[in-house]
Amino acid sequence: MNPKIFVGIAVATLAIILGGILLMGPTIVIPSQDNTGTQSNPEVKAIQIELDDISVERVSERTATIKIAFKVSNPNPRAVIVQTMDYQLFETNYSDDEQITGGEIGSRPTGMVEFGSNYYTLLGENSIILKETITLKGSENTSELWAVLRDDNQSWRVSGTVFYNLSSMTSGQENTLNFEFTK
Repeated sequence: MNPKIFVGIAVATLAIILGGILLMGPTIVIPSQDNTGTQSNPEVKAIQIELDDISVERVSERTATIKIAFKVSNPNPRAVIVQTMDYQLFETNYSDDEQITGGEIGSRPTGMVEFGSNYYTLLGENSIILKETITLKGSENTSELWAVLRDDNQSWRVSGTVFYNLSSMTSGQENTLNFEFTK
């Protein structure tokens, strides 16, 4: 027999199989765990955030190093993605309303596909510590601030916003949590 006939039959069989998959695929319903056949979109509980630690590690004439750590807890049974945490840092002995520094931990997706993103997946009913080291550069204008940083009795105020959503960037809406801590 001619080998072209076998190739033609194989191609026709594959086309029929793929056509069947394409026609049947969208109508297949996979039941949820409670076997009702409908999917429910549960309410996302707000994550909890605490100021875990803030300390002045080193102060020299030109720079000061401050370490800050936040504990983020997920009370949900499903995973949550913590995209970014924006924060502002104030030393209230120096000034109650003048921000010393601020920062962002993590990153928010900017397009449809984001490679190398810096966000944190927080598994259900778990917590994570997010840390950052801040380096302040000093000048002659900040001698009062440097004196306060050298002292062991700093008084801190940290405020900011956390952006998070469900375990998929495309499922659910973006949620925000504003926070403010004093220490």
